[in-house]
Order: sequence, then C-alpha cells, then structure tokens
Amino acid sequence: MTAPDQQPSNGATASSPELDIQKLHALPSEQQDLYLLTFTADLARHVASLDADGATGHQFYVKKQLFKIIGLASPAPTRVIRNNMGRAFAGIFEKGDRKLLFETINELVGILNATGKSDKDIRAKHAAAHCLGAVFEAAGDSAIGLSPLAATSLIRLVKSAQNYTGLRATLLKAVGKVFKGIGPSADEAVARDVNKQCRTICANDKSTLVQTAACVCLEQLVRYTPYFDNSTDFDKLLNAVWKTIDSASSTVRHGAASCVSAALVKNYSEIAPIEIPLARSKTMKKKGKRANDVDGDEDVMERPGSPAPKKSATRLSFTISTLLKTLSAHYCRPTTGIRARAGLAICYMKTLRALGENVVEAKYPDIARHFFTDLLSNPSIINNRYRTLSTRKYVAIILETVVGREMLGESGQLHAAKFLVNEILRDYPQALKERPEPSKQTLIGSLSTLSALLQSLGSAANTMADATRDGLLQVLQHPSYTVQVYASACLRSFVLACPLQLLPSVTICMNSVNRELALLGGARQSPRRCVGLANGLSAVLSTSTAQPLHGSVDVNSRVLSQATSLLKSSSNSDLRISSTQIQVAWILIGGLMTLGPNFVKIHLSQLLLLWKNALPKPLNKDNMVQRNVLELSFLAHVRECALGSILTFLEFNSRLLTLDVTKRLAAMLQNTTMFLNTLPNKKTTDDVSQRLSPALQLYDFDMMVRRRVLQCYTKLVELSPAGSSEVLLQTNLLPFAVSSFADPDNFTPSSLSTSIASSAGTFDSIWDVADNYGFGVTGLVKGFDIQPLPGEQDTGTRHHWVTRHGPDATVDRTLVSPICGAREHDSISLYLGQSNDIAELPDPPATQVVNSALQLFAICLPLQTAKIQESILEQMTSFLSASSLQRDTNRRSAMMVNVAFALLAALKVAVKETKSNPGSLKGAAVEKVMQELLHVFIILPDPYVRNIAAEALGRLCNSSGNAVTGVEVNYLVDRIVANREPNARSGYAIALACIHSQLGGMAAGFHLKNILGILMSLSNDPHPVVHFWALESLSRVADSAGLTFSGYVTSTLGMLAQLYAADTHNDESASLASSNIEVDLPSPAVIARCIGSTINVLGPDLQDMAKARDMIMTLIGLFNMEADDLVVIESLRCQEHVSLYAPGHMVFSDYVKHLQRAVESSSAQISDMGVDGLHNLMRRNTDETMRSGDPGLEDQLWHVLDRLPEHEVVRNIFRNWLQQTGLSDTASWVQRCQTILTKPKRVPEAEEKVEVKPKSGALDIQDDEVAGFANASNAAGGDTGASLQTSQELLKWQVRTFGMDCLSDLLAMANKEAAFREDSPAVLALQQRIADVVRIAFSASTAGVVQLRIRGLKIIDQVLKLFGKTPDPDFPEVTLLEQYQAQIGSALTPAFAADSSPELAAEAVNVCATFIATGIVTDVDRMGRILKLLVSALENFSSDSETAAIGDLRGLSSNAQVMVKMSVFSAWAELQIASAEQTYLVDVLKPHIARLTPLWLSSLREYARLRFEPDISSMGSASMSGSLDTIYAALNRETLLKFYQESWLNLVDAISSLIDEDSDFVFDALDGKTDLSAHSGGKADNINYRDEPVAFFFVLFGLAFEALAGRPGDLQASKEQILEILQALKKILRPSVSGHAIYQEVVFSETMDMLDRLVLTEGLNVQTVIVQIARNLCLGHPSARRDQNTSPGDENLSEDIDQLFELTKIMVLVLTGLVPNLNDAKIGGAARYELNEEAVSLLKTALSALVDASQVFPAIIKTDLHACILHIFATILGTGPCQATVVPQALPIFKRFVTSLSLQSRTGSESSTQLRATLTKFLAILKHAQGREFDAALACEKNTILATTILLSSAAGAFEPSDPLIKRFVDDLFDCLGSRMTSKVAAGCCRSLLLLPNKGPVETAIAAQILPQILSFLANPSDIEGLEESRTTLAQTVSALISTLPNPEQRQLAGKIIIPALLARASNESTAVADTAARLLEFAGKDQEAFRAVVTGLNSEQRTWMERVLKEGGVGRQRRVESSEESDEPSIALKMDFGS
Repeated sequence: MTAPDQQPSNGATASSPELDIQKLHALPSEQQDLYLLTFTADLARHVASLDADGATGHQFYVKKQLFKIIGLASPAPTRVIRNNMGRAFAGIFEKGDRKLLFETINELVGILNATGKSDKDIRAKHAAAHCLGAVFEAAGDSAIGLSPLAATSLIRLVKSAQNYTGLRATLLKAVGKVFKGIGPSADEAVARDVNKQCRTICANDKSTLVQTAACVCLEQLVRYTPYFDNSTDFDKLLNAVWKTIDSASSTVRHGAASCVSAALVKNYSEIAPIEIPLARSKTMKKKGKRANDVDGDEDVMERPGSPAPKKSATRLSFTISTLLKTLSAHYCRPTTGIRARAGLAICYMKTLRALGENVVEAKYPDIARHFFTDLLSNPSIINNRYRTLSTRKYVAIILETVVGREMLGESGQLHAAKFLVNEILRDYPQALKERPEPSKQTLIGSLSTLSALLQSLGSAANTMADATRDGLLQVLQHPSYTVQVYASACLRSFVLACPLQLLPSVTICMNSVNRELALLGGARQSPRRCVGLANGLSAVLSTSTAQPLHGSVDVNSRVLSQATSLLKSSSNSDLRISSTQIQVAWILIGGLMTLGPNFVKIHLSQLLLLWKNALPKPLNKDNMVQRNVLELSFLAHVRECALGSILTFLEFNSRLLTLDVTKRLAAMLQNTTMFLNTLPNKKTTDDVSQRLSPALQLYDFDMMVRRRVLQCYTKLVELSPAGSSEVLLQTNLLPFAVSSFADPDNFTPSSLSTSIASSAGTFDSIWDVADNYGFGVTGLVKGFDIQPLPGEQDTGTRHHWVTRHGPDATVDRTLVSPICGAREHDSISLYLGQSNDIAELPDPPATQVVNSALQLFAICLPLQTAKIQESILEQMTSFLSASSLQRDTNRRSAMMVNVAFALLAALKVAVKETKSNPGSLKGAAVEKVMQELLHVFIILPDPYVRNIAAEALGRLCNSSGNAVTGVEVNYLVDRIVANREPNARSGYAIALACIHSQLGGMAAGFHLKNILGILMSLSNDPHPVVHFWALESLSRVADSAGLTFSGYVTSTLGMLAQLYAADTHNDESASLASSNIEVDLPSPAVIARCIGSTINVLGPDLQDMAKARDMIMTLIGLFNMEADDLVVIESLRCQEHVSLYAPGHMVFSDYVKHLQRAVESSSAQISDMGVDGLHNLMRRNTDETMRSGDPGLEDQLWHVLDRLPEHEVVRNIFRNWLQQTGLSDTASWVQRCQTILTKPKRVPEAEEKVEVKPKSGALDIQDDEVAGFANASNAAGGDTGASLQTSQELLKWQVRTFGMDCLSDLLAMANKEAAFREDSPAVLALQQRIADVVRIAFSASTAGVVQLRIRGLKIIDQVLKLFGKTPDPDFPEVTLLEQYQAQIGSALTPAFAADSSPELAAEAVNVCATFIATGIVTDVDRMGRILKLLVSALENFSSDSETAAIGDLRGLSSNAQVMVKMSVFSAWAELQIASAEQTYLVDVLKPHIARLTPLWLSSLREYARLRFEPDISSMGSASMSGSLDTIYAALNRETLLKFYQESWLNLVDAISSLIDEDSDFVFDALDGKTDLSAHSGGKADNINYRDEPVAFFFVLFGLAFEALAGRPGDLQASKEQILEILQALKKILRPSVSGHAIYQEVVFSETMDMLDRLVLTEGLNVQTVIVQIARNLCLGHPSARRDQNTSPGDENLSEDIDQLFELTKIMVLVLTGLVPNLNDAKIGGAARYELNEEAVSLLKTALSALVDASQVFPAIIKTDLHACILHIFATILGTGPCQATVVPQALPIFKRFVTSLSLQSRTGSESSTQLRATLTKFLAILKHAQGREFDAALACEKNTILATTILLSSAAGAFEPSDPLIKRFVDDLFDCLGSRMTSKVAAGCCRSLLLLPNKGPVETAIAAQILPQILSFLANPSDIEGLEESRTTLAQTVSALISTLPNPEQRQLAGKIIIPALLARASNESTAVADTAARLLEFAGKDQEAFRAVVTGLNSEQRTWMERVLKEGGVGRQRRVESSEESDEPSIALKMDFGS
C-alpha cells in the first residue's frame, strides 16, 4: 500500500535490503525491535514485488538475510518478524526456481533438531518452524522426499516445548502446512503418527491456541491425505473433536467445527454408499442405510460392537441425511454442553457452505426436515426450555441467514418456500393417512424459516400466494400458543410481501374468529383457536398502515365493534370462556391501535372507558384473600390483556396524549400496581383445575402484569406531555422499579437443576447459567454490547468494536447471555418490534420485568428531588449488602449487573443522551453514593460489568463537573498505582478513558498528561487483560483529545510498534494463561485501533511527517496480512483515513484492489468496510476507481447487491456513478441496465477437494472452509471463470428493479438536459439505443414481479415523453417510436390482468394517455386497444359503484379505487391539455368531454375537502352516525391526499384549457349546472364579463393558492409544479370565471402578497407567468372597465387605485430584478439575474404589460404611473449592460407608450412636463455616453439618439416649437453625424425627423433647424473617413423631402436650396457623382415643372456641371456596377441603381 518512492528505512538500497548487524546492535535496545520489524517488512515487500526471474535471481541473497535473522540472539525474531520471514521464504520459492530448496529445508530442520535448550535456541527454533511450514506450503511438491524428516522433527519438538505455548502452536501449524504442501504423496506412517498426536493434543491440551492449531493440522491431514477416509479413523477423530468442541473459546470451537466439516464434505456423495473394504473386512453395519431414507429417526451413528481391527475399516461415504445425522447425534446427547452445541451449530454452517449452493438447493427438503425433526423435535432438546430456544435460534440462523439469505438465490428461495408450505404446513391438520401431522416444533421452525424467506422474496412470493395464505390460516388454529404466535408473525411477513392478500386474509380471519367464538362453550379446542386467529388478525391489521392502498375502513370498523361487544358480553359467560373473550377482544384492539391517531382518536373516549373498567381500583386486602387462585389468575389475566392494548396505544398514538389522557392512564397503572401488591405471597398451586391455563401459575400471571405495568409506565414517562411529570411521579414508581431489579428476595427461585449446578460450581459466571433466567439478570447487557434506552441517540456504543458480526458470531454471542429470546414470550412484539432480527426477539417475561424496571428507573431517577434520589440509591446499596446474598453469590452478581446498568442508564438520561427530560443528578450526596457503588463494580472480575461501570463513571464526571472529575481522576490514578490486581487495573484504565471521552478534549486537557502516562505504562504490562484495556483506553483518549494529543503522537507510535512486535502482546506468547486470554481479546487488533486513532489525530499533517507516516504505513501493511478479522477491519479503517488525509502517499490501484478483495471476504463486516472504502473513493471519481481495480469490480458490486439487495451503500455507489457519467457515457449505461436484467447470478463452486494455494502465508483459521473459493476469486480476472460457475438464474428482482431505477434516472437526466440543450449528446445516444431501451422496458413490464412491471411502464412513459415527437432518422416522415407501438401495447396488457396491483394499473393508465397524447398514432381508428382501455376505464369509474374494476383487476379496496380513478381522470385531463396542440385529439375527446368535466370538478372538490377540512372529530366528540368514509376520512386523508396531490394539477389545467376554448358546458359545469341536456345556444362574441364568480371558482382558486402558499415540507408545490399552477391560475383568473371575486379586498391582498413572494424567490419562467397574470388582472379590473363609460367620481376609487398599484408594483418588482440600476443606489444597484435570452424576453413582457396597464388606469392616477414608466425607460437607456440586448426590444414599446401619451399631452399639461423632463434626461445620458467612460458607451450613444428621435417624432405636440431643448438636441445630433462611429445612426435620425408625415409647428421648427445643417454637411464634406454612406442617406432624404412638400411653390423653393447643395457635393466628392445624378433624375421625374424652374435659376457654371454629372452618372452606371462587383465595394452603386 505504501507509495513506491519510499526508501526502505534501513539505509539498504531499494534493490536489495541488507541487514546491517553492527548498526542493529549499536542501536538502543528498544529501537532494535523496530529496526528489525521495518527491515523484515521491507524484505517481504521487496520479495512480493519480484517476478519469477527476479525471485530466482535474489533467492540466494534473500535466504542469506533470512538465516541471519533466525540466528540473531538479540533481538530474537518475534511473531510479526517470523510472519514476514515466512512470507519472504514462500515468495522466493513459489515464484523462483527451487535450486536452494533442499539446502534451505535441511538448514531449517537442522536448527529444529539442535540440542540447545536456552531461550535463544527456543526462539530460533520457533522462527525456523514457522519458516519451514511456509516453505513447504509454497513449494512442498518439490521436496516430497524431505517431508517425513521435516514432519517428524516438528512433531517431536512439540513434547519438549511444554512450557512454550506459542511454539507448540507454530509447530502444529507447520506440520499441517507440510502435509498441505505435499498433498496425497504424504508418508502414511508419519501421517498416522501426526494424526494420533494431534488428536490427543486437541482433546487434552490446556492451551486454546495449541488446540486450535491441532485442529487445523487434523483438518489438513483429512483434506490432503487419503489415509483417513475410513470409518475407524473418522470415529477416532470425532471422539477427540467432541471433547475439543466443548471449549469456552470460540476460536477453538470454530477450529474443531472446521475439522469435522472438512471430513464430512470430503466424503459426501449422493449415490448410496457402497461398502469398499480396504482389506478383508467384516462388513460393518454402519452404512446399511438407504440414501432416500430421510425421515427415519433412529440414530445412524451406532458404535461398532467390538473394536474392529484397523484393516477392515470401511471407506467413508455420506449421503446428505447421514452426514447431517452425524452432527445431530452428538448435538442431541443429553451430556453435550451448551458450548459444544454452539460449536456444532458452527459446524453445520461450515458444512453447508462447503457443500455449495447447488447441493443445498437440491437437497433443501432433506436439510430442512433434518433440522425440524432430528434437532428441534428431539425429546432431549424439548425437555429443557433453554435448549429448545437456543436450538431454535441456531436453526433459524442456519436456515434463515446462512442458507436462506447467503446461499439460495431467488428461485432457490421460492422452491424452499414452496416446500415449506406444501410439504409441511399443508399437512396440518392431518388429511392423508400416509402423511403424519408435523410436530409442534417442526411447525415453529418452518414458520420462522418461511417468514424469513418471504421477507427476502417480497413480491416474488406472489406466485404461491393463495397456497401460502390457506396454509398459514390453517396453522393459526393450532392448539399450541407458540405455533400461533409464529404463524401470526409469518402471516404478517406474508401480507407485507403480497399486499393484495391483506383484504382476503383479514376477512377470512375475521369470519373464523366469529365462528370459533360462537363455538366457545362446545367441546372443540375453541378457546385456543380463537386466540390464535385473533393474534393473526391483529398482526395482519398492523400492516395496513404500511400499505394503505390495501386496507379497508370497513373491516377496521367491524373488528372494533366486534371487540367492544365481546368485552360487554363477557360478563355473562363462565370464567374460562369469559377469559378467552376478553383476551381476544384486547388482542384485536391492540392490533387496531397500530392504525395510528387518525383512527384511534375517533374512539378514544370509548377506549378510555373500556380501559377504566378493565383496570379498576382493587378492593381491600381481605376481599382478595377470600378469592381462590383461579379467580385471582383471571383478574390478573384480564389486566395483562388490557395493559397490552394500552402499550400499543402509547407506541403508535403518542400524539393523542393530552394532560387529561395521561392522568387517566397514570391512575389506571397506579390501580394495577396496587392490585399486584394485594396478591397473596403463595402464587402457585398443584391443582390443575385451579389454573386458568394448564401451563401457567398465578405467579406467571403476576409476572406478566408486572411486565406490562412497567412497560406502560416507561413509555408514558418517556412520552410525558408537557406539565404531566407531577402526575406521573407522585406514585411510588421508583421503589416499585427498584424492587423489580435489585431486591435480593424478590426473584424467582431457580429451577432445581440450576440450584444443583450452582452449588456444584459448574458454571464460571452468571452468564453461563443457561436456564433462561440467570438469577434475574437483565437482558439488556449482552457481553460488551449494551442495548440503547428508548429514544437514545445512536452514539455508536450499541455494539462494542470487539463484538464480531455475522451468523457465526451470532451463534457465539448466544453463549454470552443466560437468556434466550422467543416470539411467544410477548405476542405484542408481533406489531411492536419492527425488528425481525433473530437476535432481537423478546426476552422471557421475568427478564422483561427487569429490563423495563431498569428503563423506568433510568428515566424517572433524574427527575426526583436530591433527597429521594439519595434514599433510593442508599436502598440499592443496602440491597447489595443483604445477608441473604452471602449464600447466593450468583444472585449478587446478577444484582450487580442490574444496578450497574441502572446507574449507567440514569446517567445517560442526565447527560442528555436520550430524548427524555434530562432532570439532574447533581447533589453531592447522590454523587457520593453513585461513586461508591461504581468503585465497587469497576474492579469486579466480570469484564462486562467493568465496562458498564466505566461508561457510567465517565458520564458521572460529565454530569457533575470539574471538581468531581479532578477528585475522581486522582483517585483512579492512585488506585492503579496501589492495586496490582489485573482486573482492577484494567477497570480503572477504561474508566479514565471514559471520563476523558465524555468530557472531550478541552475540559479533559488538564488531565491528559497524567492519564496518558498511566496508560502508557499499563500498556506495557505483560498481563493481557491489563494491556488490552489500557490500549483500548489509549485509543479512546486519542480519539476524544483530538489535536491536544498531537504532541504525544510520536512517542505513542513508537510504543505501539514495539508492542506489536513484542511476543507478550499476541497469542503466541510463551505463557499459557496469557496466550489463552489473548486468543479472545487480540492485542494486535487494539494496537491497530490505536494506530487508527493516531492517524485521525494527525489528519492532513500526515503528509508532512515522513517518519511517522512510514511507520504507520509499514504497520498497516502488516495488519493487512493478519488472520484475525478484527485486525483486518481496523486496518481497513486506518487505510480509509490515510486515503482521506494523505492520498498521495498510497498507491491508488493497490488500495482499490485491496478493497476489492475485502468486498469478497466471507465476513460481512470486512465486506461492508470494503464497500464503504470503494464508496468513498468513487464519490470523487468512479471511472478512475473502476479502471484501477482488477477486472470484474463492477460485477462484484452487483453480486454484493444480489446477496444483500437492500445494501444502501452499494446502491449509492451506482447512483453516484450515474450522476457523474450518465450524460457523458449514456450508451454504456443503457447497456449496463440491459445486462442487469439478463445477467445470471454467480454460484460459488462447492469446495474443491484440493485447495488452491493461498496468497498469504498467514492461515486464516476463522474461515478456512471458505478459503477455497475466496482464493479462487482473488485470482486475477483471467481465471475467475474456472472456479465460478454461472447458473441460468437471474439476479434477484430487487437488484433488477434497482437497475430499472437507474435507467429511469438516466432518462430523467437526459430529459432535463434536453430541456436546455438543443442537440444533447445524451439524448442522441439514447435515440440510437432506443430499441434496447424499449426492449428493456418491455421485458421488465412483462416480468413476474409487480415492482419490476411498474418500473417498466414508467420507463415507457419517459421514452414516450422524451422521443414521442422525434422523427425517425432514416424515414423522417414517420416518428421514431411508431415501429415500437406493438411492444408498447403488449407491455400494457399485463397491467390489467388479475394478478396486477392498483399501482401498476394506475401507471399503465398514465402510459396509455401519454401514448395517445404524443401523437405517435394520430388516426383515432388505429389507436385500438389503448384507447379502448381508457374509454372502458372511464366508463367504470364514472358511476359511483362499489366494485369498480379495471380490466381483470377486481376487488380493489376503497383507497385503491380512488387511486386508479384519479389516474384515469388525470389521463383524460392530459389528453385534454394536449388537444390544444394536437388537433386529432379533439375527435378522441369529443364524445366524452361533457361527461368528464363534472367528474374533474367533483374530484377537485373532493381534494379541496380533504385538503382544507380540519380533522373531523378532533377528540371523539363527533357522532358515529355518518357513513364510514366520513367518520374515518381523517384516517384515509393522508393516503388519499397523495393520489389527488399527484393529479389535481392536470385536472385544473384541463379545465382551464376548456375555459380557454370557451366551451359552454365548462361554464355550466363550473356553475354546477351539470344537466347536459339543455344546451345553451350560440356564444356571445364579446368577453363574458360577470360580477359573480362561477360556483367552482373558489375550489379551483383555493387549491392553487394553497399549493403556492403552503409551508415548505407540507404539501407545498415543488419547483416544477409552481409554474404549472401559475399557468392554470392565469386561466382561472379571467373575468368569465372569477367575476369580481378576486378583487375582494382579503382575497386580493393575500394573492398579491403571495405573488410578491414568488417574484422575489422564484426563477424567470415563473416571473413571466406572474407578469401575465398581473397584466390580465389590470385589464380586467372593474375600475378599468368602469373608466370607459362612467365618470371618475366614484367612492370605491381609493381601493381600486390601491389594487391597480399593487398589480403594477409586481411588474416593477420584476423589472427591478432585471435592470441593474433600477434598485436603490444604496444597495449597489446590482440585478439578480444576468441578461440572457430568457431574461430579455421577460423584460420585454414586463415592459409591455406595464404600458398596457397604463392604458386602463383611472385618469386621476395615470400621471404617477407614466412618470414611473418613463423613469424605467430612461434607466434602461442609461444602463451599460442593457444596450446590446434590452434597448432594441424596449424601443418599440417606448414608441407605443409615447404615442399613447401624445394623444393626451397638450403643451403645458402634466404629460408634457414629464416628456420634457424625459428629454432632458436623455440628453444627459447622451452627454455621459459621449464621455466614453464605460464599456457600452458607443452603443448607448447610438441608442439615445434613436430614443430621443422616437420621443420627438411621436410626441411632438408636447413641446413648444421654440423649446431650447430641441435646439440642444439638434446640435448634439449633428455632432454625432460628424463622428465616424455614430454617423450612420444620426443620418437615419435626421431622415426620420425631416420626413415626419404630419407636420405641426414643432415638426416644422425641427425641420427648419435641421435642413440648413444637412445641406452644409453635404456641400462641404469633411475629411473624416467613413461618412460617405451618411451623406448618401442624407442626399436621398433631402431629395425625398422635396416630394413630400404639399404645394408647387414650396417644392420649387426647396429645389432651389437643395440642388445646388447636391451639385456642390458631387464636385467635392468624385464618388458621389452617380448618386447625385440619380437624385436629380428622381426630382425631375417627380415634378418636371419645379425641376425646370430650379434649373433655370442656376448660373451657367452650375448648369454645365449638372449636365456633366447627369451624363457621367447615366453613362457610367453600368461600368460602376461591374467594378463594384469586382472590388467588393459596398452598396453605393446598388443604391444608385435602385434610385434610377
């Protein structure tokens, strides 16, 4: 992983590290280890980097270095160094040639056989042994001859190494590797000798490490040599291993399990075993079993009668059933211990995994039956409750997790589920004689397994839905309560998987309950059946909130009335019948509580009454004493049932907890606690007739009531609404809670067997009791894992990092607690606990009492006064020192756990880690008591209690503040120094860490140095318990100290590296005790954790600290090679952080490949870490990461997703990748999605008989059995094919659905891009792959799973919208999609089949509409079935029938009907909207539109009702008389709103488009006149003004308004919708619809506020619509219309004026956002938007609207508006950025505006003043522009001349002829004319001003000023270049002027002035001759008289010149044209041509 440029750190060259022994010994001793560590790590890395030739070349030299190290006396090579050396040896021989092999082996054997016994010799032997194993493993096949010598030398040493644990383990592992390396060529005698020794060792050795190594060695012998495949050896192996497997260490159990599993799998064969005598033999009776005899019960593994001689041993061969029975025989022996059973469960898993998926799938029935009959139903298991539950749990883990989730694919899961339903569940009750009824345990097992399968299968289970439902409903009636509860849970999973089964299941359950209740008095077992059916019914009902489409209000209501009538009638029945009725009633009510507050609140008052009756105040004690046990049981039972329903009420309806309800509930709970106190002390009876239920005593009922009371209290206090805490706390809650978990006498005496075991001392600690009670210990503590409190924030403490995860670990964790959960312990968990995790099932009632009491204590204690807190804590202390505990130490341990947890939990609440009220625990006395208690717990030998106490101490210091902390830290430090006991020291150390991490870096910085010093020295302590927890503390301190720790990093790193290298800190230490502790608390893992913490402390500084970084990288490299999962996980975490902080120092591709290998790991945790790592890299750049990995990385990720379809991180990887490359690499994404639909899943081969050689020397003991295919998949992509066969089965449907989602997202992205890019490459790519996309969508929409079908249709819909109008590139006359219409039609068909779902039908209707609307087919007759579907759907849903159906899809619930109905209406609305553009749709709609309009409107009215009506019946006060739908409207409200929400806009749009068309019946419908027969006659032409709005106006307006004004997060409109809503609103707000309603003051002001807000917050497109709305409102305003015909003196004027101003304000607001300088100058005048096309068009719209509005303003206020508009124009004109784009658009509007003004403006009027002011402003702008001080000044100058010209020409009447401003302007104009840049424009302006059509005094005055200047400009051309064109223009202008003059005298006069000027121009400017000639001819042509007169007036010189001009001009014309063509001179010649 290290960067390639890193030099090895020992001064040796990179080419060949060399050990410098002088230098080594010169170093101080503590640095020698580190030098050796880095040297060997570099050497191993160097060897790893060599290729075959390199390895050969370096062989001699590397071997020399390695032997140098082996021979070192000091520092002697330790474990890490040995591993490095082993890897180096393996590397050179595996890759290179083997000429030095023999020599090496002989030298190593020589070291082993040397005589020395000193420490140094032992170390050398240890190293040699490890290396020898590594050499043989790598190259043993070339040294077969030396193997006997090597093996015997190794095995001989084992005896003499009795005192060196690590060495013995290494020797055994090395022997195993020798046999692995040489394989079948092993020497038989040596193998047998080794086998015998290993058997003895593994059965009898005291060291767990050595036992494990012996098991590994045995496993290698079994696997790789052929000598032990016979029954005799197998029996011997079993005898030894069965002793080993009963070990306290999970590592040993796994090793033993692996060993047996290897033997079984190796000899598995499916053909009946044929006896193959290996020599002459008496045939043994062992295998007389037929292969197909699966159900037989006899024990197969009988022992042979006499010890048979070796020679006659039989060849081993197992069928699946004999193989499994080998294991079950030992599992079910009564003498087998709980640890052995856990080991056997692991063995089952390893065996099944190794057999491989194909075998397991094929033999699933045999395997499942084996577990159900041979294990679960075995008498010795059933007789012990704990055994039953733990076995049930193991079977669940094996069948549900390992087989069901990990191994079986989708079809395998389906077959398995079908087998369970058809072959097991359907046999109950017995129907056929030859098929016996399955046993109770078989049913429980099958139901649990089926439940898990259904969860995995989801919708795929629909194919077997009916059979499953019938089977489950039959089993619900089983007499066993447990079976009922499991069946209910299974039914719940089933209904969640197949939602369409919800209604039928509920109905059948409901009817069955009624039937059985009627039969209660009879002889059948009805009471039990009733309860089972009721539980089933409740479980199913509780799913209806999760799938509201399928529930039914009607059923809910029936269930409730059924329950209440039962409660009322129960008093008339006999006691037992009554108890059943009441139980059923409360179960049903509990199920209904899950429907949530909308349902419950309607019935709340009724429920409170029912509860009050069920939980009355108890009568006095005497009265209770007279009752018999049966009656008391009944009373308790009734209370328990009622409390159960209260608990579900609290869980799901916290919203309804008002102060009053809380008070009432608290009173009821108080009554119940009083009832419990009145029960007699003797709570058992032997008389069965006195028991309410044969199996339950009064004691059990008491427990169950107690549990419920505590649970309800906890929930109530946790939720306690404001002001209710006094009500809740005045009761005696705390004493009641404390006595439940800490009273020494208040607990069940244990069973006899436990008492015997306890006195005999058979179990070491309270955790091993295994009696499902554990002396009353809490179930909230499982090892180091502490269950979170209710409402606790996840602080990551729930799982301690030492806790391993995955199925194997779950089995091991079972042993951590004496309690095993089960569903039947608490049936409410069916609908309370959302978790279906096997490990999370409810604890037994007695344990749950303790758990709830602890939680209640935690929440209540901090709320009390300090006095009460102190007395309660004192009471707990006195409980712990009670005299009765002297005898019963186990009860004392249990109480300690409980009290420690109680303190921790209370402190968690106090430091605000939960949502509960934190209260306070700050009194000095309180703190003191807690401290004393915790100081006792912190030094107990039980590590779990120490862990809790330490966490509690940390929080105590946090809660109490600095003074307490200082004292506490000093106390702990002093105790560590004084108390040498390892447990105490580790406890104190972890307490210091907790204190530090609770206080955080700043507050604890004061103590940091002190704490660190202590922890550093404790980390060096040789005792594993001490140094493990000290290092763990160190890592926590570093984590919480953050940067304050950075000063200590280097010293810490050095120490950590030394400890890692030291042999005291790993499991290969010499001392036996240390090694055993290290095996289960691995120090290397905690060292890796510390490294991780230091990396985080350094952060980005890692890049600069080369030394520290090299050390860290070396260590990480070594951690990666470790075998222990925990180390690997920590190492991955370290790498993840390094890649964040110092990515430049990692080799990217190596890291990616490393993560890839991690992803393939068999450990779920490592795999997840790998995926997380990849996710982090891919967030930056997915493509690069994909390229860097080994080939097949993408496939790997898909397969991870296939294994765990809900893996969010993998999904995110693909989502990110899609976001990054979807648009740039579209085609390959289409390909990818297509591949996913067709990709077969990958099946790992069953384990190979001979393994591939592993890559690393380290042997992974944990998961040896998977090594076979793990290694195969590690190999480079090339050879994966060989070992991974593929099946024909597709990926799971969830993965394919995700693939479809990706495709859908891709289309959405392309669509979005197409919206603002014309030819987007993504769209083009999709267009080319359109056939594939349609094919994908088609195959998805015809798949077997509804979810996939919905996705398929959604994609078709997107394709239609994206490409519907695209022409086919090859045949442009047809559309692209026309050729696919058949596929699209067929894809729609299955959506209306009977097995469809409402969602699917709704989506399909949507697609039909899109298809018709896009116009792929425009001929109505050719639309065929697609149109038919829509029409028939409309007919079905237009009448209000109960049973509307669509196609064959019937039996929809009312909600589903609404959903489909809305989609049908919405579809027709889409067609109506599209008909505006697509004319052919008019024919489609014509027959239906009259029916549709009222339906649309009534749907909108319904939506408005749901949207705005307050919750009906706020608190149950409403009458219950209305129809069900109205009573429960609130319940459905949220569901239905969603459907309306999706389509209301379409309906509004459709209606508004009809309004646009002005259809009569729309107005009729809008007015509520839907009587369509009487059609009104023709239409009026003029706009339909009306004062009253139409009846539906407020519905439409209200919906639109609310959607725009809603709070974010409420049902507020999304960005896209805002635009649509506004467009609809524009149509609704027209006078014909709205009348004057919109102008009512309240409505108007609200609407304006909202529009203002939208203008300020939304984009330009929205603003455009708002401007249009404002304009329409102005033009339609009543005052605007009034103005046209009445006098302005009206009383409403002021309001009208305000409204009109509001409307214009909106337009101005839009403008201020666009024009930079319109804002106040203070703000800096910047605009919000840049002026792109969109902005300019909006600006134009807004300006135009303003001008329109100004036309209709009442005269009284017009001027203000005019001033405003003129100011806006002036500002736009003066603003630089506007010149290029805005001004050209604005000038025409300006002209229109000024013209309208000029009608009213006489000189001296207000308008005239305004216009003069504007002119002044314009001239100022011109002056500024001529200063050229800003970019656009030139454009500004031109535009200003133009604007002024427009102003003068349009409103000349407003000025005086003598106005000085005009004079100023004319002067400016001629300045411009004379300047080259502006001349052209100025010439144009002169022309406009001269040639004005109507000449008034002002126009004439202007002309008078201009003409002389023009003539002088022509006659005396200036020498500035580029003015020729202007002169030509002006020449044309003046000649044109002559012809405009009215009478001949004027024309003559004009000619006399003008012609001389033209001739003068021609004489001065030779190029102008032709032009002048043209002008003269023009004049002559128009008015010959005048021309003659003028010519006569010329002097002779001028006349001759004129003739010459005419000649030249006339003759020269042709020539001039030609030359202009040659020389490309611009346009003068052409103009001349034109003029002739």
